[in-house]
Amino acid sequence: MTDSTTSGPLDGITVLDFSRVLAAPMATQILAEQGATVIKVERPGGGDETRGFEPRLPHGESAYFFAFNRGKHSVTLDLKDPRGRDVARRLAARADIVVENFLPGAMERLGLGYEDLRTHNPGLVYISATGFGQSGPDRMRKGYDTVFQALSGVMAMTGEPDGPPSKTGIPVADMTSGLWIAIAALTGLAGRGVTGRGRHFDVSMMDVQLSLHALNAARLFALDEDPVRTGTQHPGRVPSAAFRAADGGWLHISGSDQHWAPLCSVLGLAELGADPALRHNAGRVSQRDRVMTALRTAVGDRDREQLLKDLRAADVPAGEVRDVREALAAPQAHARGVVTEFEHPTEGTFKALRTPLRETGGDPVPVGTPPLLGADTDAVLARFADLDDSEIEGLRAAGVI
Repeated sequence: MTDSTTSGPLDGITVLDFSRVLAAPMATQILAEQGATVIKVERPGGGDETRGFEPRLPHGESAYFFAFNRGKHSVTLDLKDPRGRDVARRLAARADIVVENFLPGAMERLGLGYEDLRTHNPGLVYISATGFGQSGPDRMRKGYDTVFQALSGVMAMTGEPDGPPSKTGIPVADMTSGLWIAIAALTGLAGRGVTGRGRHFDVSMMDVQLSLHALNAARLFALDEDPVRTGTQHPGRVPSAAFRAADGGWLHISGSDQHWAPLCSVLGLAELGADPALRHNAGRVSQRDRVMTALRTAVGDRDREQLLKDLRAADVPAGEVRDVREALAAPQAHARGVVTEFEHPTEGTFKALRTPLRETGGDPVPVGTPPLLGADTDAVLARFADLDDSEIEGLRAAGVI
């Protein structure tokens, strides 16, 4: 086995990844694509349950699994078997980072909790990523992305004002939590470089979602006013909303005070542009209905593409509302190499999104290949657990790997 899919700033760092589904696997993929060796521990026979998620590819692999497990080494290991747990402890003794997302207490009952593992590896950075954290009355509750959107207030704020609550278009709870798990890993490594000791991080998906309310909470604390759904409009800035053009296309226009007069000029709204009461954002917010009605009428009389050209020429921030296919095919995305591809041993060539973390002056980081279930078991156990061929075969015969 190779140390990593690619060279990078995390070369030489080993991550033991007990996680599955989305948030934590996303985090460990980030680490893998920066050069870390990520050992993904999976259940024998089934593996990460996302291997069975739709959509499925022609040879049975899951596109969902492909999205968050590139560049990792898959090891099958039965943690319910004491021999499997012993192997896991051996792997942890050689790891820099452990990531797990079981319910609180589960890893401790297996003898794989932080206190157990740091005895033999005091520099270990250990991350427990759960729905509600290691403390509090909800700590043992289970949930998925949309449940956390609902409970956190994100769903209540998403959608049109006169419509029902809505989930976001992406799994925002999972993906923002994945970012914080990666931040925890890097924070732990940085701290270890100073103190020489590891840490145990408690990352809660619910905490992460509540942290996203920084601006909403500021409004609540300042005005004692619960934020409400505003659709595409910004609650504290006018204009900042999506508008429908004459040809049926949608565009989003935003801006600050310096953009107001140029916008009015482009749209032929001289009266609004000359009104001193609307010169500053506070005045436009207080007269939101009047301003938005005029803007919708003016935009509705214009062709979208020509209007966008005129707005860009006037330095007014605006952009067409694209679908995903259009966004990924846009010239800027192409120039940045956002979409790339990898070769999979059974599915062949498959497209993927490149990591957005770029090093100035460096070559683009290639994406890794998602591992077949258990493909690296023998190599990993030989290298990181010091098992010989006969020991590995014995574990295989017993169904432990």
